[in-house]
Parts: sequence; C-alpha cells; structure tokens
Amino acid sequence: MNTMNEVKVGFIGMGRMGRGMASNLAKGGAPLVVFDTNAEAVAALVALGARAAESVADLASQVDVAFTSLPGPPQVEEVVLGENGILANMKPGLTLFELSTNALSLNRRIYDAFKAKGGAMLDAPVSGGPAGAASGDLALWIGGDKEVFERHQSLLRLFADKARYVGQIGAGTVAKLAHNMAGYMILQTMAEVFSVGVKAGVEPLDLWEALRLGVVGKQSPLFMLTNQFLPGKFETPAFALKLAHKDMGLGTGLAKELGVPMRLANMTLEEMTEALARGWGDQDSRAFLKLQTERAGVKIEVDSDSLNRALAAARQ
Repeated sequence: MNTMNEVKVGFIGMGRMGRGMASNLAKGGAPLVVFDTNAEAVAALVALGARAAESVADLASQVDVAFTSLPGPPQVEEVVLGENGILANMKPGLTLFELSTNALSLNRRIYDAFKAKGGAMLDAPVSGGPAGAASGDLALWIGGDKEVFERHQSLLRLFADKARYVGQIGAGTVAKLAHNMAGYMILQTMAEVFSVGVKAGVEPLDLWEALRLGVVGKQSPLFMLTNQFLPGKFETPAFALKLAHKDMGLGTGLAKELGVPMRLANMTLEEMTEALARGWGDQDSRAFLKLQTERAGVKIEVDSDSLNRALAAARQ
C-alpha cells in the first residue's frame, strides 16, 4: 500500500461535524482536497493547507480516499450517486468513507455501485458531536470490507481515536442508529421518572443525586445487560422478576395517584405481567426482555469467554 502521505484525500461537507474532522486530517499531514458549498468553511481548510476543489466531480477525479459528511440521505444520494457526483467521476480504485448518519438501504446501494466500478465504500457514521470532531475524541462505527478498513486505520486515527470495525456493509449505520435510539429512549425514561418524582414533592437535583447512588446511577445501562441478557441466562436470579414486577406496580400506582402519564413505565409493567403469566416469576428480573427478542425473531446468547474479553477491554 502507498504511505499515508502519498494517498490524496478528499473531504466533502464541512458543516459542524465535517469541519472539525477535515481540520484534523489537514493538521495530521494528509494531502487534502476539500469541497463545500460554504465558501467560508472551505477557506478555513485552505488556511490549514488544504486545496479547494471546484466541484464534487473535480474532487472525485483526483483523490484516492474520499470522506463525505452530509446532512442526510438526500444529500448523500446526490453527492455520491448523482450525475455530477463521486461515483460518476471518481479516480479508479477510489475508497469512500461515508460519515453521515444515513439509510441502510442507500449505503448498500452505494457499496454495490462502487464495487461494480472497482472502488470501495464503507459506511462510517460518527459519534462525539462537534466538540469531539474538533478534538478527535470521536467514535467511528465502520461497516464494509474489513481489509479495506484495516488498510486505512492510520488515516482514520488522524481524526477519530475510536475507529471500530463493526461488520459487513451497513453494520456501522445499524450501530449508530441503535446508539441514537438508545440515548433518546433512555432520556424519555428519565423524563418520566423525574416527572413523577418532582410531582411527588422531591426536588429535581435531590432526585438526581439520589438516583446516582443506586445501580442505575453507578454504571452505564449497557453493563446492566452483561449478566443475564447478553448471555441469555435468566434462570438464576440476581433479583426475581416477581419482585421487580411488584416494584413497577408500586411505581406506576404512585404515578396514577398523582395523575402523571407514564407511557414507557406502563408498557414495561405490561411486559413484566406477560412474563409472569409465562411462569417466569422466579427467573431474573430481566427475563421479561425475552419477550422482545421472541417477537423480533432473534436469539441472543453471547458465550462467556467473548463477553469477558469485551468487558476487560471496556474497563481498560
């Protein structure tokens, strides 16, 4: 493979996220060509040593690796697959890292189109916000051909300190959408419990400090999945489902007394009630989660060795 300094890099889309990432590529010494409809954003990159392209087509015709950071699927489709886009005008063998939060179906179409033309495409959505993009404290979830990912790791490290290969094309997008959904759903849960707590007379900050002392406050919700849900083992309870059901009943009962709507809490209680009807009351409190995996038609059973290695890496 060529050394990094021999690889010409293109970057399209220098908005709140793209500008920081492109800047770090330039500061890291990558020979960079940039394009954006915002002349001010382009000028800022030129000041760091980048060269401005006249158009998307101009950029695509001269770079070996291109990054796109765009608002959403319509813009990605136009820039990548449009008549004046990257695919139609690319230098032979170009590799595209699509950094936008995009649609899975579109990423697969782009991947197939690039492969048919002798290029390579990886979906690589990012997480870390504009501050992370500027500092390089950025997660990159990457789907596509693993060999292509490995070949470009030194380049990716110039602007993202956590570039993680997730799987085949589209896996990065799935991880990003799952991450974002989890974040917003957790926040909605917190809005519910805070609304009932404050309505019951507890000061918001006092409640926040109290919750921080419990299991939920001491660890990421992801770690709450590692003892039962990911291994798929619920028979030996850390805390019995029938007791958790009692607690959820008391909590939703309090909300009802106060006239506080609790949609997620009520749905969770219904799930627990159904799990009790299945005879799972003496299993672990998380056993009701099996109802969702059943409905989805998936089986989750991570072997203990793999899980322990992942946990050890997470604690480093």
